[in-house]
Amino acid sequence: MARHLGANRATITAIVQPLIEEGILVENSPIPSTRVGGRPARPIWFSPDGPSIAAMVVEHNAVHTALMSLGGNVLFFRDDAVDPAAGGSAAFLDVMQVALSDAMSRAGRAPLGIGVAVSGMVDTDSGTIVKVNLAEALDGLALGPELETRFRLPVQIDHHPRSISVGDRMFGLGRGLESFASIYTGEVLGGGYYLGGRLHRGVGGAGGEIGHTFVDANGSVCRCGRVGCWETIATVPWMREQAKALGIKNADSLAAVDLVRLSEQGDEAAKTLLHRYAKNLAIGIANLQQTIAPDTFILHGDAAAGGETMRALIEDHARALVPPRPGSTLKVLSSNDGHLTSVSGAAALVLSHQLAVNI
Repeated sequence: MARHLGANRATITAIVQPLIEEGILVENSPIPSTRVGGRPARPIWFSPDGPSIAAMVVEHNAVHTALMSLGGNVLFFRDDAVDPAAGGSAAFLDVMQVALSDAMSRAGRAPLGIGVAVSGMVDTDSGTIVKVNLAEALDGLALGPELETRFRLPVQIDHHPRSISVGDRMFGLGRGLESFASIYTGEVLGGGYYLGGRLHRGVGGAGGEIGHTFVDANGSVCRCGRVGCWETIATVPWMREQAKALGIKNADSLAAVDLVRLSEQGDEAAKTLLHRYAKNLAIGIANLQQTIAPDTFILHGDAAAGGETMRALIEDHARALVPPRPGSTLKVLSSNDGHLTSVSGAAALVLSHQLAVNI
C-alpha cells in the first residue's frame, strides 16, 4: 500500500491499525518477497468476524432487505412487496421496519450501519427522497433521519444506480479500476461513475439520472414530461411496445433474455428488435464516453440478464459510435446478480463512508 500510494509505512499503519483494532479489517498471511527483496507484504481484507451491515433497496413497489458481511457476502435476504397506491409512505415505512428488524435479529451484534439504495432522486446531504416517478408516496420522505431515529444506527442513503457503482468498486467488476460507469437498465435507466478513483456525486446527490439525458429532440414524450429522453428508446417499456408492433409473442412480459432466446431460435422480428435495443442502449453509453471518458461500462438489470449476446451487441454498437482514440478501448462488461448486486451496493455505501471517516 505504501508503494502504491507513495506514502511511508508509518502513515499507512496509522490509517490501517485502528480499522484492524475495530475488527473491520484483518491481516492475512504474508506474501513472499519478490526477487528484488524487501519485507513481505501482508494482504489486508475485511474481517469475516467483523460487524455486519444492514442493506436495503427501495423500489416503487418493493423493498429488498439483506444482512451483509463486510466482505460483501449475503448473510440473510428477504423480499417484500408494497402497494404504492395504498397507505402512503407509512406503508413503506412499516415494511422497512419489519424487514430491517428481521435482518438485524440475525446479527450477533449491532450492525455497522444501514445502507439504503433508492430507485429515485435522493438528496444525499439530508437523507431525503426527492422523487420516485412511480411512487409519489415516497416523494419528500426524510428516510435517512427516519431510520436513524427508529434504529439508532447511522444511515447512508443514495440513488440506486450510484449505490450499485459503489458496490462494483468494492466487491464487483469495478474493483481495481480508476474510472468506470455502472449502468442500470430496466423499467428506467440510471448510472453511477468513478472518475480518477473517486465517486462522482453532484451537490446534494445530484447526477446519475442518465435516463433523462436527451437523445432525440423530436422524439417521444417521456413520463417525466420532457421529450426525447434516453429512457424513451432504451428501456423495457419501450422494448415491449416495439415487440407488440412487430407481432412478437408475449410482448407484455418480454425481457432482454427472451429477446435473445427468440433471436437465436430464428425469429427475425426478435432479431431486428434485439439489435435496435442494443444500439439504443449503446447511444447513451457513447454519449457518456464522449463526455466523461470512462472506457469501462458495467451493465446491470435487464440488459445484463441478456447475457453475452446482449453484452457483445451493445459493445459493438458503442464502439462503432465512438471515434477511436489511441490508448483507449471502450469495454462493456455485464453483472447479472439481480437484487444481490443492489443490496451489495447499499452495504458498500455504509462501508465506504466508514472507511472515509476513519481515513
